[in-house]
Amino acid sequence: MKHIPRKRFGQNFLVDAQVVAAIVSSIAPQRTDCLVEIGPGLGALTEPLLQCVDHLHVVEIDRDIVARLKKRYSPEHLSIHEGDALAFDFTALGENLRIVGNLPYNISTPLLFHLASHAERVRDMHFMLQKEVVERMVAAPGDSEFGRLSVMLQYRFWLEWLIDVPPTAFDPAPKVDSAVVRMIPRPPDELMAKDEGVLQKLVAAAFAQRRKMLRNNLKGILDDAAYGELGIDPTRRAEDLSVADYVRAANWLTDKK
Repeated sequence: MKHIPRKRFGQNFLVDAQVVAAIVSSIAPQRTDCLVEIGPGLGALTEPLLQCVDHLHVVEIDRDIVARLKKRYSPEHLSIHEGDALAFDFTALGENLRIVGNLPYNISTPLLFHLASHAERVRDMHFMLQKEVVERMVAAPGDSEFGRLSVMLQYRFWLEWLIDVPPTAFDPAPKVDSAVVRMIPRPPDELMAKDEGVLQKLVAAAFAQRRKMLRNNLKGILDDAAYGELGIDPTRRAEDLSVADYVRAANWLTDKK
């Protein structure tokens, strides 16, 4: 029986065999890898991944798809975690995780932030995302796409844009282009923020109104003396600062506490 894609779950199923092969090749799964697929859908990636690893974990919210997976695969080879990936505790699956998936575009940004909170248990992640999101992830300071997502993910991961994917690779075809990105967690000695909570709040405030100057967006957070000590021009906009600038400012705030 044909599965009808559900809009509320942001379902666009990958059907292009060449794109699937390119993604699996990029992941290069090994037999004993602890591999986790988010949103297996109709199994375009699931099937070839299972041919490469001894055991695969999948996280799926759609009960009809869960039922299909249970009929098709044995628990010996496939562990099905039914529920919302946004609420799933990935650390429960162990360490050195390799996470993959064609992420639902309607929840991709909050899901990326959720996964970043589990980064210490992750070896790497490979995701299909809306191309516009990947552009924001890898954007450089000064680019119009550079924003909160860019800063927080670049702070935590090495990012690599791997593959462009046209709408025709999916059923139903989305109205946007897609891309595959690789995310590798940075080692602890590269994470220089003394308090990541302070960094998160600072970055969120800086980008709250993109067109305004830092002086306005960070009013009550940084004063003229702070800008002077940090060597940051308060008339610049949030997109003009580098990740390192934000880390320095956050550490200054942490020290002032």
